[in-house]
Amino acid sequence: MSRTAPYSRYLLPVVAQGLEPIVVASASGRTVVDVDGTEYLDCFSGISVVNAGHNHPRILAAARAQMDKLVHAASCIYHVPVVGQLAEQLARIVPTSTAASTTHSAEPPATKAFFCNSGAEANEGAMRLAKQHTGRREIVALAYGFHGRTIGTLSITGNVARKKNNGPYLSGVAFGPAPYCYRCPLNLKYPSCDLACASALNDTIRVQTSGDVAAFVVEPILGEGGIITPPADYLTLAGSIMHEHGALLIIDEVQTGFGRTGRMFGVEHSPNVTVDIMTMAKGIAAGFPLGAFSATEKIAEAMKSGDHLSTFGGNPIACAAALANIAVLQDEGMIENTNQRGGELMTRCQAMADKHMLIGEVRGRGLMIGLELVKDRTSKEPAAAEAKMVRAKMRERGILVGIGGVFGNVVRLQPPLSITADECDRLATTLDSVLDLLGV
Repeated sequence: MSRTAPYSRYLLPVVAQGLEPIVVASASGRTVVDVDGTEYLDCFSGISVVNAGHNHPRILAAARAQMDKLVHAASCIYHVPVVGQLAEQLARIVPTSTAASTTHSAEPPATKAFFCNSGAEANEGAMRLAKQHTGRREIVALAYGFHGRTIGTLSITGNVARKKNNGPYLSGVAFGPAPYCYRCPLNLKYPSCDLACASALNDTIRVQTSGDVAAFVVEPILGEGGIITPPADYLTLAGSIMHEHGALLIIDEVQTGFGRTGRMFGVEHSPNVTVDIMTMAKGIAAGFPLGAFSATEKIAEAMKSGDHLSTFGGNPIACAAALANIAVLQDEGMIENTNQRGGELMTRCQAMADKHMLIGEVRGRGLMIGLELVKDRTSKEPAAAEAKMVRAKMRERGILVGIGGVFGNVVRLQPPLSITADECDRLATTLDSVLDLLGV
């Protein structure tokens, strides 16, 4: 039996079909190694998960030490020290407001966390908490947003490709226009638009809901939507509008969190935002399965004992890895490196856009960069086939990148935050040569 045969024989086609032709044997830092010994520079990080790099020794050591002591005890039933320690650390780093402040306290703010296993679970729990706190039952989300693959999270996902063959979805969900400046749904231009897409949320509530909105769920950067990067002041206005209507603001940091954008959390790029609930996963534990949502104490108190549980949520090994992961990001200057390397990479990609007509737009923050490919810059016809070709040609040259977006035409560059200047240069040089090869 070939090395890939078990996938096709024993896994559902939804998993087995469309895979990259690589059988991964090991990984370390930014390098992935296949079973034949071929090395690849990983510039996708397992979909923005291993932010500190693959198999970071400090994170592995913390996980092994915890494994030797306790693997599972149901942290929803018993006190497990490492779970409480991670909750305390999240209280220290999760922002409840992005307003400028000159005061600092040694004590963490009064926030509380719930641990689960994935981003979808975190978003499900966050919506439930918002409904219980407000006594309201409706949710507002964004077109092109993505929040998970459960029925509840698909209901607030604005992408037919993710939702097809699975309806009907939950009622009580309304969608606002995406802050997608390159393809503005309102045919306006930033900044002269005065953030009309955010202001339109007033109409979303008035026209699409019964006025019973519990929360607005939004990503700081719409990752699966195509690394759609709103203007920094979008969340400021959108959050203010939602609070005026009595709704909570749920910030989905599943993909943007833990240094990916050059801040610990993506929302921190936007001024004067009050964060009611934040959801996290992916980069929280460097590849160990863990999700979480965090809320201010007043909101958190709405969930009483037994209202919401997760058997495996808050797994001790994953929590130990998460604690070490946060320490690594802070101690080893990875967030600072993200800003520097991300700036360099963005400059190189923008230069490519000047050279290659295939690139319609370059966007992103930190080391979360998307290149939207189009067949024609005037019509903006998506170039999905070309995006797949770029990914394949990059892989053939030893570099792994992602593709995504609602139209499948966005090349995604999301390397580990430890990437070096030389590796960024290799990534950019190779991508430029691949675009040259395609003749566009």
